[in-house]
Amino acid sequence: LRHALSFLELQREDIYSIEIVGGATRIPAVKEQISNFFCKEISTTLNADEAVARGCALQCAILSPAFKVREFSITDVVPYSVTLRWKSSYEEGTGECEVFSKNHAAPFSKVITFHKKEPFDLEAYYTHPHEVPYPDSRIGRFTIQNVGPQHDGDNSKVKVKVRVNIHGLFSVANASIIEKQNIEGDHNDTPMDTESSSKNQGRDDELDKMQVDQDEGIQKSQAEQQNQADEETENPGTETKAASGDKQDHPAQPKAKAKVKSIDLPIQASLYRQLGQDLVNCYIENEGKMMMQDKLEKERNDAKNAVEEYVYDFRDKLCGVFEKFITEEDSNKLTLMLEDTENWLYEDGEDQPKQVYMDKLQELRKFGQPIQERYMEHEERPKVLNELGKKIQLLMKAVEAYKNKDEKYDHLDPAEMEKVEKYISEAMNWLNSKMNAQNKLSLTQDPVVKVAEILTKSKELDSFCNPIIYKPKPKIEPPNDGQSKANGEHNGPVNGQSGTETKPEPAKDNSQQTKPPGEMEVD
Repeated sequence: LRHALSFLELQREDIYSIEIVGGATRIPAVKEQISNFFCKEISTTLNADEAVARGCALQCAILSPAFKVREFSITDVVPYSVTLRWKSSYEEGTGECEVFSKNHAAPFSKVITFHKKEPFDLEAYYTHPHEVPYPDSRIGRFTIQNVGPQHDGDNSKVKVKVRVNIHGLFSVANASIIEKQNIEGDHNDTPMDTESSSKNQGRDDELDKMQVDQDEGIQKSQAEQQNQADEETENPGTETKAASGDKQDHPAQPKAKAKVKSIDLPIQASLYRQLGQDLVNCYIENEGKMMMQDKLEKERNDAKNAVEEYVYDFRDKLCGVFEKFITEEDSNKLTLMLEDTENWLYEDGEDQPKQVYMDKLQELRKFGQPIQERYMEHEERPKVLNELGKKIQLLMKAVEAYKNKDEKYDHLDPAEMEKVEKYISEAMNWLNSKMNAQNKLSLTQDPVVKVAEILTKSKELDSFCNPIIYKPKPKIEPPNDGQSKANGEHNGPVNGQSGTETKPEPAKDNSQQTKPPGEMEVD
């Protein structure tokens, strides 16, 4: 508590109220110590178990486009300060820099500029090992590869981007080398960092400038502008150092003659207490294999459960709805088979491949499917037979009305109506014969006609008879249709009206011209 107050630069008197949340705050001794430290009564109005859930719900509502909530920003912090260390070429020393201080905002990125002639290592570690609850304070070693001198032998400018992501993990995101190119070929403007590098090869040479940019919520264009600003602020400073050391030998040259190009560099990361990318990929591959194995195991269990479910379901129906559709002998035989399958499932069939269960289910259905089909046909057949009979009766009434010279059907072709009458008669004979044959069979026998056949017959009857019987009458055109159409196109006076009678009054607005009535009607 003292550390928290000192970090925030607050006194105990500045604290207005204390709200405690967390499992340990239920301990009476903890409550007493907090209360004695602040000399105030503590508040427990928040439900300790619901506090995190409320925060999660608020964060989800902020992220979701379906909810509109009050603006509420949450800034995460870096719990432990992070420092970078590297070997310096000056007197075989080392350089270091604390890139992220404790409680620094996260996620966050920083760009560090080095001046190097060869590949170099960056070692990242936690600044204060005693604060870190890990036995090893090292984070990792990052090797910046493919670094070489400039064309004139000077140090190359290397920009290294370090980052703490949204999960609080530190990494070297990328590195790039800045190459200087001369446009006009003037050799005097190339050694821009020569004097500074000769006099300041210590930390100022290794770590020239630190550039900060926060990746989250900042566009790439802004990052590029910051990189350009870094170059613009860095190079003039370097030239100033050179001019102060030897102003006469190296006068400042205009920067417009120099062109820079950025080239990405490969980074080799060696992480401590973290998994490498190869190992992560291996684990991901193993996870995929396990997921596939779980899928196969689920399919095997589903096949086994399907057999067990079929046994229980069919055995109950044999004594219920299927009882009338199977002989007593077949019922006893099938019941015995179901009992044997049930015993097999809990003994030898406890752990069998998926195909074995599928074959067992297919064997049971081979005996049970005919019984189930007889039951379904018996339930559905009366309905479709009744519908077919109604259709035949309606068609027969239409044929009878045609024979009685009904005006509704007097436009139909007699030859086609004879075909319809014959087709209806054949359908009636087919229906009667099938119904008579079916009535002679018992429920335990397979049906003579199936529901699918009756539906097909009904569709054939509709497709043949309906286009003929319900053929619409031809339309009779009015005798004066052509004459009235010609009069409408002419738009002249009708019924003795003169053109002067239909002429509209002149418009009050002088800006609009009045058109003749004939032209108005055409429009």
